[in-house]
Amino acid sequence: MSDVSRPSRPAPDWLLQWLPFLTWLPQLTPRTIRADLMAGLTGAIVVLPQGVAFATIAGMPPEYGLYAGMVPAIIAALFGSSWHLVSGPTTAASIVVFSGLSAFAEPASAEYVQLALTLTCMVGAIQLIMGLARLGTLVNFISHSVIIGFTAGAALLIASSQLKHFFGIELPRGGHFHDTLIGLYRNFDDINLWITTVGAVTLISGILVKRYLPRAPYMIVAMLIGSLVSVLFNRSFGPEVTGIVTVGALPRSLPPLSAPAFDLATIKELAPTALAVTLFALTEAVSIARSIAARSGQLVNGNQEFVGQGLSNIAGSFFSAYVATGSFNRSGLNYQSGARTPLAAISAGVLLMAVVLLVAPYAAYLPNAAMAGILLLVAWGLIDFHHIRTILGASRSDSSILIVTFLATLFLELEFAIFLGVILSLVIYLGRTSRPRIVPRVPDPRLPKRKFNTDPGLPECPQVKILRIDGSLFFGAVNHVQERLREIRDRHPEQKHLMIVATGINFIDVAGAELLAQEAEARRRMGGGLYLIRIKPGVCEPLERGPYLDAIGAENIFEGKGEAIRTVFDRLDPDICRRCTARIFNECASREPTPSDQRRRVDAQQPLFDSGT
Repeated sequence: MSDVSRPSRPAPDWLLQWLPFLTWLPQLTPRTIRADLMAGLTGAIVVLPQGVAFATIAGMPPEYGLYAGMVPAIIAALFGSSWHLVSGPTTAASIVVFSGLSAFAEPASAEYVQLALTLTCMVGAIQLIMGLARLGTLVNFISHSVIIGFTAGAALLIASSQLKHFFGIELPRGGHFHDTLIGLYRNFDDINLWITTVGAVTLISGILVKRYLPRAPYMIVAMLIGSLVSVLFNRSFGPEVTGIVTVGALPRSLPPLSAPAFDLATIKELAPTALAVTLFALTEAVSIARSIAARSGQLVNGNQEFVGQGLSNIAGSFFSAYVATGSFNRSGLNYQSGARTPLAAISAGVLLMAVVLLVAPYAAYLPNAAMAGILLLVAWGLIDFHHIRTILGASRSDSSILIVTFLATLFLELEFAIFLGVILSLVIYLGRTSRPRIVPRVPDPRLPKRKFNTDPGLPECPQVKILRIDGSLFFGAVNHVQERLREIRDRHPEQKHLMIVATGINFIDVAGAELLAQEAEARRRMGGGLYLIRIKPGVCEPLERGPYLDAIGAENIFEGKGEAIRTVFDRLDPDICRRCTARIFNECASREPTPSDQRRRVDAQQPLFDSGT
């Protein structure tokens, strides 16, 4: 049977904006449903160990990581625009949650869980408002270097947070990266070798399974092996000797109803963390959705993704879920597993509920050391060594963004690290755009049709200066361009005419238009003029709406360089042209020097005194 369903009457556009699942529901067929259910089952199995691990990172009880993969995944799939994005708990969101909340309450405590639910609702509300306000393009201002640097720093923080479970020692809670390393050094003699062995066996098992059995669920296999070693140690030597601590049995139930706290004091405390989590979660979700859409050929609506993520977190906060966002691992697996529609993500959330009811009691055999080994493996996989090497070798500015974000993640508060990376990216971007490239141009007789070139060895016309501006003329760039143009006037006052090749100008605001009008007036006072060549359609709008076009002169705007040169040439001083030796324009041939000009030129080249006297 074909995957294409029978033609149905399309829903109105306004209804699709509020109920986007109506776009894919008519395309469901027995074949697509079967493919989506199989992909959903795979996703439900994979999220089981990940959910427990991510909840541990976030400082939440283990079952809350599973809850975050249930209702939020279903709501995000129903109201998002991506057909393959799977939402749920992630490492980055978990580490930011832990960093933001551990200062206010003891992790895994009732107060901590309450704060996490409130934070989730706040994040969802911000996401929803941004989506309804159509601010989906804001995530484009968070550069890729910020994401790479933050993720690498978060990976080290994840690893450091699990050292106490991996080695079985006490370490300071809520400290920075260096505090953890100092604590490890001071408590090195207290390392529990039984616990360390369980963690090491889990870690090595995960590495070997992932490398030699890539199709096997390496996390589940490694956790099983670590759990078996733990059971063997406890039965052989006794838990009082080994000191191995387990996660404990998970509640064998569906996500219980919960209620965030809405008092103003709590909201004020959590506001900075909520904003940081929102920015990073939205960037993560939209980036993942777009990267998969590039392979699937689907168009992703960033604003709709904001709405879907916002509704999923708001709903999740009432069903015992902490912050959920798009997961790269599960989304990629969902696509590779043959998912056709968001039904796959919905079925993954529903099937996870059934899986939890079956396997929850067996978490009593899962040691914390095995979880630590898995999380160390996850942390290593988060570091994108390939892109780090590429960025460090390709761009100094991007390298500085990456390094600053990375170090801020390790040694400062995580939400501040994200803001610092974003601000530094914007500062560098504004620094670039505020200094447009201004290069001289001259006709090159060596090129076909005497195309313009920037060769400094070519002669310039003594009466005309030709420049090309590569960059927008907006308020941030006006000062730089104004200084350069003034410098050119002062150095070459004889070049009274200025021709600007405007092919590289993409935008002109009021400040830029005023700059051009002022330059035109300055050139007229010198006895020359300002001329714009090949200005793009739409760029002239600010010039036309104000008095600036009158100041420049509509007759001084040209579509091609040939027309511009012919017009400007007729305005040049013919006496200077006849004495000129540059002769860079074709039109210069019409103004050949007179015999008297040639005689004066020869006399000027003769020495005043005979060198032999």
